[in-house]
Amino acid sequence: MQRIHRLSKREAKTILHYIGNTLIFLAAAMLIPLIVAFIYNESHYYIPFALSAVISAVIGFSIFKLFKVEMQLNLKSAMVFSTIIWLAACALGALPYYFSGELSYLNAYFEAMSGFTTTGFSMYSNLDAVSYTINFWRAFTQWIGGLGIIFLLLAVLRSTGVDVMRLYLAEGREEKVLPSIRHSTRVIVYMYCSFTVIAVILFLIAGMPVFDSIFHAFTALSTGGFGMHNTSLLYYNSVWIEIAAMIVMMIGATNYALHYTTFLKRNWKEYFKDIETKVAYSLIIISTILVTFVLYNNQVYGNDLLLNFRFALFQMVSAITTTGLQTAFYPNLLAKWIGLGTFFLTLLMIIGAGSLSTGGGIKWLRFGVLLKGISWQVKSFILPGSAVMPKKIHHITELKITDDILRITGAFLSTYLAIYIISVVITLIYYNDISRVIFEVASALSNVGLSSGIMTPDSPVLVKLVFIVDFWMGRLEIWPVLLLIAITINNIVKR
Repeated sequence: MQRIHRLSKREAKTILHYIGNTLIFLAAAMLIPLIVAFIYNESHYYIPFALSAVISAVIGFSIFKLFKVEMQLNLKSAMVFSTIIWLAACALGALPYYFSGELSYLNAYFEAMSGFTTTGFSMYSNLDAVSYTINFWRAFTQWIGGLGIIFLLLAVLRSTGVDVMRLYLAEGREEKVLPSIRHSTRVIVYMYCSFTVIAVILFLIAGMPVFDSIFHAFTALSTGGFGMHNTSLLYYNSVWIEIAAMIVMMIGATNYALHYTTFLKRNWKEYFKDIETKVAYSLIIISTILVTFVLYNNQVYGNDLLLNFRFALFQMVSAITTTGLQTAFYPNLLAKWIGLGTFFLTLLMIIGAGSLSTGGGIKWLRFGVLLKGISWQVKSFILPGSAVMPKKIHHITELKITDDILRITGAFLSTYLAIYIISVVITLIYYNDISRVIFEVASALSNVGLSSGIMTPDSPVLVKLVFIVDFWMGRLEIWPVLLLIAITINNIVKR
């Protein structure tokens, strides 16, 4: 048991080698916004982005050359790497915001973490005034973070099959599209890029300008939720843009193994048979009907039933896909949605999106397994002891659910809720509106970005730090972060 909490020198050197490799990749990504700066004549961003890229490249190349791969990655070292690289990438990804003079370093780090983890909270107080270059970087960080920094790196990484497998698992990926993980990553990246093009086209057809279409394709498909305007998608006041956004959000939140089966293998029936699809659409339908009734009954959006339905549906889809694009805002969101509306939004944010998707939260699969587990437990009390009860679900194929899977799922949910409660308690030290705090923390931990207005550039430092940790833990699905904490504590105690 002690060995789990220790990191050998060989493991540390191998981890640092991969960190250097990833930072070089990040440096290359930082050069792309320079094209946008040139197109829109925003030359004052040349130095911030070029300098950030140079710093990232120098640090990355130095680490890459100084530390060599001395062993194959085991799952422990891969998980430690996955936790550290998100912190390191955000530390460097924050530099363009900081060097531009627009954000303090803490706020810049918050913005970068919110971007890479596809959360969507922003430290820019006036989004309408943000430049094209910075907006592109904001959206691009979410697009990169949608599949994961490590995941995109795996598509081009030259390493052993064992290392690729460990890195794949360490970032919370448990399913494969193809038997080979290397091929799986490449197929998923291919689908991701194809869906990005489709998303841009959908937004253009819906009436968005070209840059806005690219921006929202990046942020909606990645289920990130960064907006270009203070009123998010409500700025456009277009039902067609909202429909396009909901389609793109659902694509991003759907399991990519299911996309592969549906679109590339053209097994359309599989989409509707899958437990994740059933969970997602059942929740969307039930919550939208009930919230529409509440909104219409209280005339939140007047006597127009379809208008109330439009606002309810968009917010529910944004919440369950963990995207965070909004057409309803505080104070109306909490004051006029009369409890039930914000309750469903909070619940759907916690449940989250599909597994092997760009979304966060507990995930549709785990929620479906938990519901089935409750059903099986009730039946076990009713049925005679000799009765055989098959524990299976349909997810791409027929999956047998063992007691171990149910225990692991329950443990994840319990840990998730414990972290959620701790975050709520700390935030309540500074804010006494418990309904807003519960809503905002759920949004942060599930990487959603729907806001009740609590998180602003002037929020207390501790609250910002809590939210940054929530973004980080939510994106990595908790276990890798807890492992790193255990290793760190063990090293401190030893000293």
